Amino acid sequence: MTSPSLTPLSLAALGLLREKPMHAYEMYQTLMFRGEDRTVKVRPGTLYHAVSRLEEQGFVEEDGVERDGKRPERTVYRITTAGENALAANLIVLLGDASNAYPPFPLALAECHNLPSEVVVDRLEARIAGLSERLAEYGSAEARAVERQVPRQFWLDVKYQHHLLAAEIDWLTGLVAEIRSGDLDISVPS
Repeated sequence: MTSPSLTPLSLAALGLLREKPMHAYEMYQTLMFRGEDRTVKVRPGTLYHAVSRLEEQGFVEEDGVERDGKRPERTVYRITTAGENALAANLIVLLGDASNAYPPFPLALAECHNLPSEVVVDRLEARIAGLSERLAEYGSAEARAVERQVPRQFWLDVKYQHHLLAAEIDWLTGLVAEIRSGDLDISVPS
């Protein structure tokens, strides 16, 4: 199954149009209501551009034009068969892809022995603080989703991210304790 690699925003737009035909602003409102801006960077302008690219690729097509009161006309789009196939192909690859995209933090860990241990501890504690803030944000996102009665399938990522962040915080806290206690000497022997 080959398909052009779609941007995260294009995947989100196709997913919405698979639910029902919509105009771009309705897509934006739906993404924001569900809190999906936590997984994809979304702004109205970039969404309109993404939908335009999807139309050029033949993944979406016009389904009609809507007018709401005195507001300008809005083009309603629907997903095409090619769009459904592209969405499925991209999701299948992404869900099963366990490759490491070489994130920078593991490299920093592998090379942290090049810094004084007090600097490493300071930076790791700063990372723990930042991750803890993000963990709290995911807790709030879950509470908002439940409060808004957003169906769970639209926020599965919240639990996933919550567990990843909690595990990383736990591991880093243990690492900092090992370095502080002297149980782990990260300096390079001279």
